[in-house]
Amino acid sequence: FAGIGGFRLACEALGGECVFASELHPTAAAVYRENWGDGDATLHGDIRIVSSESVPEHDLLTAGFPCQPFSTLGAQEGLQESRGRL
Repeated sequence: FAGIGGFRLACEALGGECVFASELHPTAAAVYRENWGDGDATLHGDIRIVSSESVPEHDLLTAGFPCQPFSTLGAQEGLQESRGRL
């Protein structure tokens, strides 16, 4: 849900600190790493297999909704597609 780090950019501009990130898509994860490095926040992969104990204490949780299943550019399978149920 981290994408390439847009929410992180906005939060850090307002004084926030990123303590955890998760991104499944390999290209987005590579761009995220290029933009942010590992720093204090370790970029995790598939959030469905990350244990809740791995997520540090935090005050604000953000996530980019996977829009592909709902986009008019795609098949618009919505909740019928697995990404639409994340």
